[in-house]
Amino acid sequence: MAHLESKRGEVRIHESLDELSTDLADYIAELSDASVKERGFFAIALSGGSIISLMRNLCGAPYNKTVDWSKWYIFWADERVVAKNHVDSNYKLAKDHLLSKLPIVPSHIHSINDSLTAEEAANEYEFVIRQLVRTRVVNVSEVSDCPKFDLILLEMGRDGHVASLFPNHSVLEEKNEWVTFITTSPKPPPERITFTLPVINSAANVVVVATGGGKAEASRLAIDDVGPECPVVPARMIEPAVGKLVWFLDSQAASKLKGFSQFCK
Repeated sequence: MAHLESKRGEVRIHESLDELSTDLADYIAELSDASVKERGFFAIALSGGSIISLMRNLCGAPYNKTVDWSKWYIFWADERVVAKNHVDSNYKLAKDHLLSKLPIVPSHIHSINDSLTAEEAANEYEFVIRQLVRTRVVNVSEVSDCPKFDLILLEMGRDGHVASLFPNHSVLEEKNEWVTFITTSPKPPPERITFTLPVINSAANVVVVATGGGKAEASRLAIDDVGPECPVVPARMIEPAVGKLVWFLDSQAASKLKGFSQFCK
């Protein structure tokens, strides 16, 4: 693994997906330990995509014994408005490949109500989070009225989107809601709920994962010091106010970054 210095947070470049998975599990476990010691809770928001399979090492030794799973509270940074057993459900993906293999308290897993419309589901999900902020299961930001999740895990798409915040979409302008909805996702399915940028940027820790050569250009636009003529991808809008931003890339996704040639030596 190599580290690149960037104004855009810490950049970790891994030679293989196995190395990335190992490092990611270590990092999440460290954040969990620190949060449980400090607050008594670990509030983590997941995404869909390959991030779930990249977290697989958490299901085995030593983490299955060393992590205090009883203190974990699970949320989703975005979700497709489909039934929980639907193939497109981020909840189903996480349940099948991660959560069912971990001793997390079932009532600590907060998924959306799949019987509601996108707008209703977003409103209800925000209400649930507000209740948990009141009891400080989810911390509150010192610099805004937003929740301060201990960790928000995001995967960046080829177009630079994160969560369900897509390029040039009006959802990027949302400043007041914690959770909002879209019905016109450029990727199917069209109806989704998503954390807004203010919530993501209020987190204590944000991790963005990108793997594969297809994401190399998006990684460059999101991380490098590019000029004003370049498009501003949503991932570049992630700028935690007081939290820490860490990029977990494989060598293919990092291949267009300015400092990448040093990594290859």
